[in-house]
Amino acid sequence: MRLLHTADWHLGRLFHNLSLLDDQRYVLDQLIDIIDREAVDAVLIAGDIYDRSVPPASAVALLDDVLRALCSERNLPVVMISGNHDSAQRLGFGARHLRQAGLHILSDLADIERPVTLSANGVEVDVFGIPYADPEYVRSQLGVDVRDFDSAHRHLVECINTKRHPTRPTVLMSHCFVDGGSASDSERPLTLGGAESVAWEPMQSFDYVALGHLHGPQCRGGEHIRYSGSLLKYSFSEASQRKGVTLVDIDEQGVRHIEHRPLTPRLDVRILEGELDSLIAQGLGDPHADDYLLVRLTDRHAILDPMGKLREVYPNVLHLEKPGMLESRGRQQLDRERLRFSALDMFSDFFAQTSGEAMTDEQAEAMNELISQLNRDEETR
Repeated sequence: MRLLHTADWHLGRLFHNLSLLDDQRYVLDQLIDIIDREAVDAVLIAGDIYDRSVPPASAVALLDDVLRALCSERNLPVVMISGNHDSAQRLGFGARHLRQAGLHILSDLADIERPVTLSANGVEVDVFGIPYADPEYVRSQLGVDVRDFDSAHRHLVECINTKRHPTRPTVLMSHCFVDGGSASDSERPLTLGGAESVAWEPMQSFDYVALGHLHGPQCRGGEHIRYSGSLLKYSFSEASQRKGVTLVDIDEQGVRHIEHRPLTPRLDVRILEGELDSLIAQGLGDPHADDYLLVRLTDRHAILDPMGKLREVYPNVLHLEKPGMLESRGRQQLDRERLRFSALDMFSDFFAQTSGEAMTDEQAEAMNELISQLNRDEETR
């Protein structure tokens, strides 16, 4: 049996206020092509189907198109779990009726002990799903005393372990932050304070663990415990990541082969760095000038409308940084510190810059008296 593991579609995502729906449709067409070309028997989607709990109608329509192509036109079973960006209740609407069509939506903790049994080419595989659930929700729904993400996740895995078939290969799907995983800027924190990670050790005994939440393809604790990564680069911190899907071959004895298959975006996400004139000259011959760009200008002098000039050759510059100017200002600040201005001199300079005129003698005298009084108060403390 060949499974395709994917996650973190984030349908309806905005990137610097720019809709990515056309980009998502472009790579989802590639995903369907991979399914056809590689004779995939079932699809696993490990959460964050949508980018927000109430997705736009266009995102819902795109998901409907993809699921129709998979379940109705190709008769492929699809198993999906809800992620922290999804509304579990909204995503799970009609789940009991949709099972007959081959769409299995696992978004209710009450169903975690009930596997989806996939069958293809004489092989049967049980798939269990743990939708995203914070400790408070697990505690209230299941009546167990769990206080953090790790203890909640361990409890859910233990519940599943008691229901595993003794001989049938078992796949676990979970939307979580596995300890030691490499995160990026576009992933919404699961909680404040950093206590959101879960251990990989309780999942070690499963034949394959299809994870969602982290956007970079990676493994934790073994090749069979892995994140497929997101469909697209959703932040500039992901610019170097190779996006794609994971193919998993499994038989009666367990996993036989795991392979990452890349997806090619309609427009890439890149970071360019250099002086303005050099970047403009480079852009004139850049075959991928329409990519989504973050530009870091190294010029150390002021430039009039650098964004406008860059967009003449790179129309999709979405963010501009000026580290060269910051370095220049830093040196100016050091020079000012070397002058060892008195407090009155520094205030006089500030007054002149903000008001546009120099302080009068009376104002200077009043400020000098105030500074002297503050100094005396400081010395007596």
